[in-house]
Amino acid sequence: MSYKVNYSPLMRAGTPPPEPCHKVCDVSAVAHSPSIKGQTLLSQPESSVLTGLDPLDEAITDLKTACRRDGAEETSGMERLLRKCQIRNQLVRECMAECLGVYILILFGCGAVAQVTTTQDKKGQYLSINLGFALGVTFGVCVSRGVSGAHLNPAVTLSLCFLGRHPWMKLPFYVFFQVLGAFLAAATVGLQYYDAIRSYGGGELTVTGPTATAGIFSTYPADYLSLWGGVMDQVIGTAALLVCVLALGDRQNSPCPPGLEPVLVGAAVLVIGISMGSNSGYALNPARDFGPRLFTYVAGWGADVFRAGGGWWWVPLVATCVGALLGTLVYELLVEVHHPQPPSELQTLAHEATECKTGLELDEVEPDSDKPRNDLNGIKL
Repeated sequence: MSYKVNYSPLMRAGTPPPEPCHKVCDVSAVAHSPSIKGQTLLSQPESSVLTGLDPLDEAITDLKTACRRDGAEETSGMERLLRKCQIRNQLVRECMAECLGVYILILFGCGAVAQVTTTQDKKGQYLSINLGFALGVTFGVCVSRGVSGAHLNPAVTLSLCFLGRHPWMKLPFYVFFQVLGAFLAAATVGLQYYDAIRSYGGGELTVTGPTATAGIFSTYPADYLSLWGGVMDQVIGTAALLVCVLALGDRQNSPCPPGLEPVLVGAAVLVIGISMGSNSGYALNPARDFGPRLFTYVAGWGADVFRAGGGWWWVPLVATCVGALLGTLVYELLVEVHHPQPPSELQTLAHEATECKTGLELDEVEPDSDKPRNDLNGIKL
């Protein structure tokens, strides 16, 4: 890339320095000319008055301007367009990050299920599905954690609200956009695998039976699983997830190295899927189940998606939230609440106590009284 600067004879090597003058010269050329290294055209007071900037600062500014001007034709239009799209409202930015993070999670997770199902286990196995969801969580966290904290799960958001670490006012907005992200991702997978789904189901979109395809998008209980057993399955799985997530975020426990959190959250999802996935597909997330289920309802699978499994659809919504709160309570009561307070917090508490005591003592003094009076301890003030 070439730097466009105003031409000046002073830039020629070997040219003797000009005579001192009181005119404003091309400071950018002067500052970088080898022939006048260590010299200035104006004294410092005169330079400050005439230019308003230190010569070196002005030279740097001119150079940056020249660099931007050099690529202006290529980038200025795109930069202006992107600036017009910038949203400054913090809540909107967080909601969009949550939506995109859940979208990534479901795109990879349900995409893995679609590939394994429609190829009849020829291009993937059950482990492929677990890896798809685990890596989907990992990259979903990477996408959104710097903006929204990467909840990606209404049950996680609810738990953080109960702990006082997230505003209750934001809860409905987070939940809506998490469900929206899951719905859009399911629609993307349905579009991508439309022909394969039709071929596998014999041209039909079925919820149950040997060629059922609704399970690509949402969870359904195994034939042997009772409703109560399904509730317990989701409560235990989601509680385990929250214990792991809270442990990873606990800075007073044994925090993982910075930047490794998304990988370990994905690993937690992977191990839950490997150990607890056969009963009902380990939803662990109301948005992960309800968003795709809503898509299948409007995309042609019909109302059977809500009737199948004895009305199973509400279990991934309610049981996961109960499990998240249970896991949060377990970790708080057994681990986090027992951490010793850091020295900085102890000093802060001691300082606040001292200030409070001093304030109480001063309250006992009458401002304009010349007579000494006794405080509560009998000390004359």
